[in-house]
Amino acid sequence: MSIWSQKAMSTLFILAFVSAAGVVGIDYLQIGRKSPDLVPPEEQADLIRVDKASRTLTLLRGANAIRIYQISLGPVPAGHKLEEGDGRTPEGRYSIDSRNSRSHFHLALHISYPNKGDRIDAERRGVSPGSDIMIHGLPNGLSWLGRLHLKRDWTNGCIAVTNQEMDDLWSHVATGVEVRIYP
Repeated sequence: MSIWSQKAMSTLFILAFVSAAGVVGIDYLQIGRKSPDLVPPEEQADLIRVDKASRTLTLLRGANAIRIYQISLGPVPAGHKLEEGDGRTPEGRYSIDSRNSRSHFHLALHISYPNKGDRIDAERRGVSPGSDIMIHGLPNGLSWLGRLHLKRDWTNGCIAVTNQEMDDLWSHVATGVEVRIYP
């Protein structure tokens, strides 16, 4: 290989590296991120159903499924969340109690875990029940993973979808929507 070819290859490699770093940096810093608007009320979900065994999240309006997403969970998917740090995703009835467009992940819908029963059970056992359980997209800077995130359960007990799916989910779910999480 001539010196010119080596310099051209080095230059191309550096340009590719800088371009990739720029794309990841923009994603990580959320530069230019705009939260999707909510769809009209008649198109919004009135229930979120999470089936841990089948790794699906279904948005329902009445008895009709309007969206179904494949999900990743916490690294210990079997069983109800018992305490902070156990790697489990909770099971039971909750609601979406807040929305975070500037999360460490691509958008986040906060689930009302722990509920009263979760707090009483954790207090009885002398542990913290944990908190900050959310439905969210991929970590900032890692949007390029896309559906590869489904290869393993990786959250800290949250429910994760791709960023494109999170945009869609975000636009169909208002604060207050019920969340039912099944084993």
